[in-house]
Amino acid sequence: MNRTLLKARLLYDEMGRSEKRIADFLFSHSEEALPLTITELAEKCESSEATVVRFSRRLGFSGFQQLKLALAQQTERRVIAPNVTRTDSCYEIFEKVCNDAYLSFERTRRILDPVAMERASDAIASAGRVVLVGLGSSASVAADAADKFLRAGVSTAAYSDTHMQMIATSHLGTHDVAIGISQSGASKDIVEALKMARARGAVTIGITGRERSPVGRVSDVLLVTDAEEVRHSVAGLNSHMSRLALIDALCCHIAYRNEARVLEDIDQNEQSLESKRIAEE
Repeated sequence: MNRTLLKARLLYDEMGRSEKRIADFLFSHSEEALPLTITELAEKCESSEATVVRFSRRLGFSGFQQLKLALAQQTERRVIAPNVTRTDSCYEIFEKVCNDAYLSFERTRRILDPVAMERASDAIASAGRVVLVGLGSSASVAADAADKFLRAGVSTAAYSDTHMQMIATSHLGTHDVAIGISQSGASKDIVEALKMARARGAVTIGITGRERSPVGRVSDVLLVTDAEEVRHSVAGLNSHMSRLALIDALCCHIAYRNEARVLEDIDQNEQSLESKRIAEE
């Protein structure tokens, strides 16, 4: 995976037109750029030497020579286009999936509010009950979160049925938490479930890819993950993975806060699962 070109793609929207031409050239012809001088690259990209230096420094290098050295050292530099094509081999598609996942994590890391994460962790750790609601691919994220929070010592349940979502949130109280997961932030049923939870006095947490959204308006705490869906991914893998990473971070933080209880629960979990394992002969 060519991290230099991935970083260029990550910062692409922040670049000026001349820098974007340099980036576009490197995305398609990174190997051809290696023997070029700074003047030759500037001419090919209809840019200037100063812009090439500025582009290199934007990526964290002192100048063009250091940028070329990084490109030369990163041997896995062929795959950078975000779109899978019909002629790609399975392994090339895997490379692109890895690249996309890296970009998704980086985008999420940049936009996540650390204060909001702490507030969410505090609310979940001290909750009497936690109810998670999600639909479609978000339902599997909710189910995964429920499993993880339960292992961390938090009484948690996830619901993907819209009727059960309303029933579950209607039973919440002032010491409970409702978490709504919706990538678009516009799922009507998730909004209604969070409204119900809020009316019952529960803390509402929204996990979405859109800060300005209906889910955001009914959330006491909003956690925004990568908003870009991958066009070639049917299941929206990028947004899915960034939400799972967020859940893992919350779970680990909560587990360390409740460490004594969690360790006891882990021992109890292991004992309860002992009968499910085949004894070695």
